[in-house]
Amino acid sequence: MAGSARDPQQAGREHLGARAGAPGRPGAAGAGARYTARLLIGCADRPGIVAAVSGFLYEQGANIVSSHQYSSDPTGGRFFLRTEFVLDGLAAPGTERARFERHFRERVAERFGMEWEVRYRGQRRRLAILVSRHDHCLMDLLWRWRRGELDGDVVSVISNHRDLEGEVRGAGVPFHHVPVPRGAKEGAEARMLELLGAERGVELVVLARYMQILSGAFLERVRVPVINIHHSFLPAFAGAQPYARAHERGVKLIGATAHYVTEELDAGPIIEQGVERVDHSQSPSELERVGRDIERVVLARAIALHLDDRVIVDGRRTIVF
Repeated sequence: MAGSARDPQQAGREHLGARAGAPGRPGAAGAGARYTARLLIGCADRPGIVAAVSGFLYEQGANIVSSHQYSSDPTGGRFFLRTEFVLDGLAAPGTERARFERHFRERVAERFGMEWEVRYRGQRRRLAILVSRHDHCLMDLLWRWRRGELDGDVVSVISNHRDLEGEVRGAGVPFHHVPVPRGAKEGAEARMLELLGAERGVELVVLARYMQILSGAFLERVRVPVINIHHSFLPAFAGAQPYARAHERGVKLIGATAHYVTEELDAGPIIEQGVERVDHSQSPSELERVGRDIERVVLARAIALHLDDRVIVDGRRTIVF
């Protein structure tokens, strides 16, 4: 659950401008990827953008190995481009990267008024996870991270309960208990912001079934994208015991939705969804088990898409390459 005063377009711009994370764990996701750098672009659509970008990369001696593009409207819309390329001179940090970025800005980006970013292979983002008592999404993410399936590093877990402290510390991740007493949300959020600030370079916050509504003030100050997961009964079965009420109504599909957090509760731009068919023979507890399975998979997919720079916010929706 989450609320925010953040602008989805701002979240998209911050995504394009994300900072590099810490060095990755051995066997990290993307270790076999065949690219040197990834170029991300957003700008007003007009003729010549693809030609200018590909021409610049050709002049630099780069070989494009993957390219995705989308225009929201060819006449007055926004144009988005995600391109991966190989260029040996950019494989290691140094002056060549600075020169490449300077030349791209001067020769291409300024001419088209682009918002752009270059991310280099091996740059990993730092994730912080907020969780309450439900453990399925958290444990799935920690498992995937330890196996190297996430192209990022889990650097902190914050919870309003101590139930999952042992599992988190056992995975080698710092655990912080921040209770949220009735009437003391402001103080609790201030403490969470302090902890997130201490984890320098956190670039993504994940709500892995964090059962508190975050204030708009909190999300204004955290200033990084926030991804949430919830069941897909909303808005039909909001509140407590959604699976029991869904069982009473004889639902035929159970699903989950992962989305970016916005001011409107549980209604931000959707990143990923999943569904599974159910029937009358399944009890509420069985429906809930199916729901947990879908939630953990959908959340993991959404995070992977975000970390792989495949999600672009365009107004109230997303483009997913």
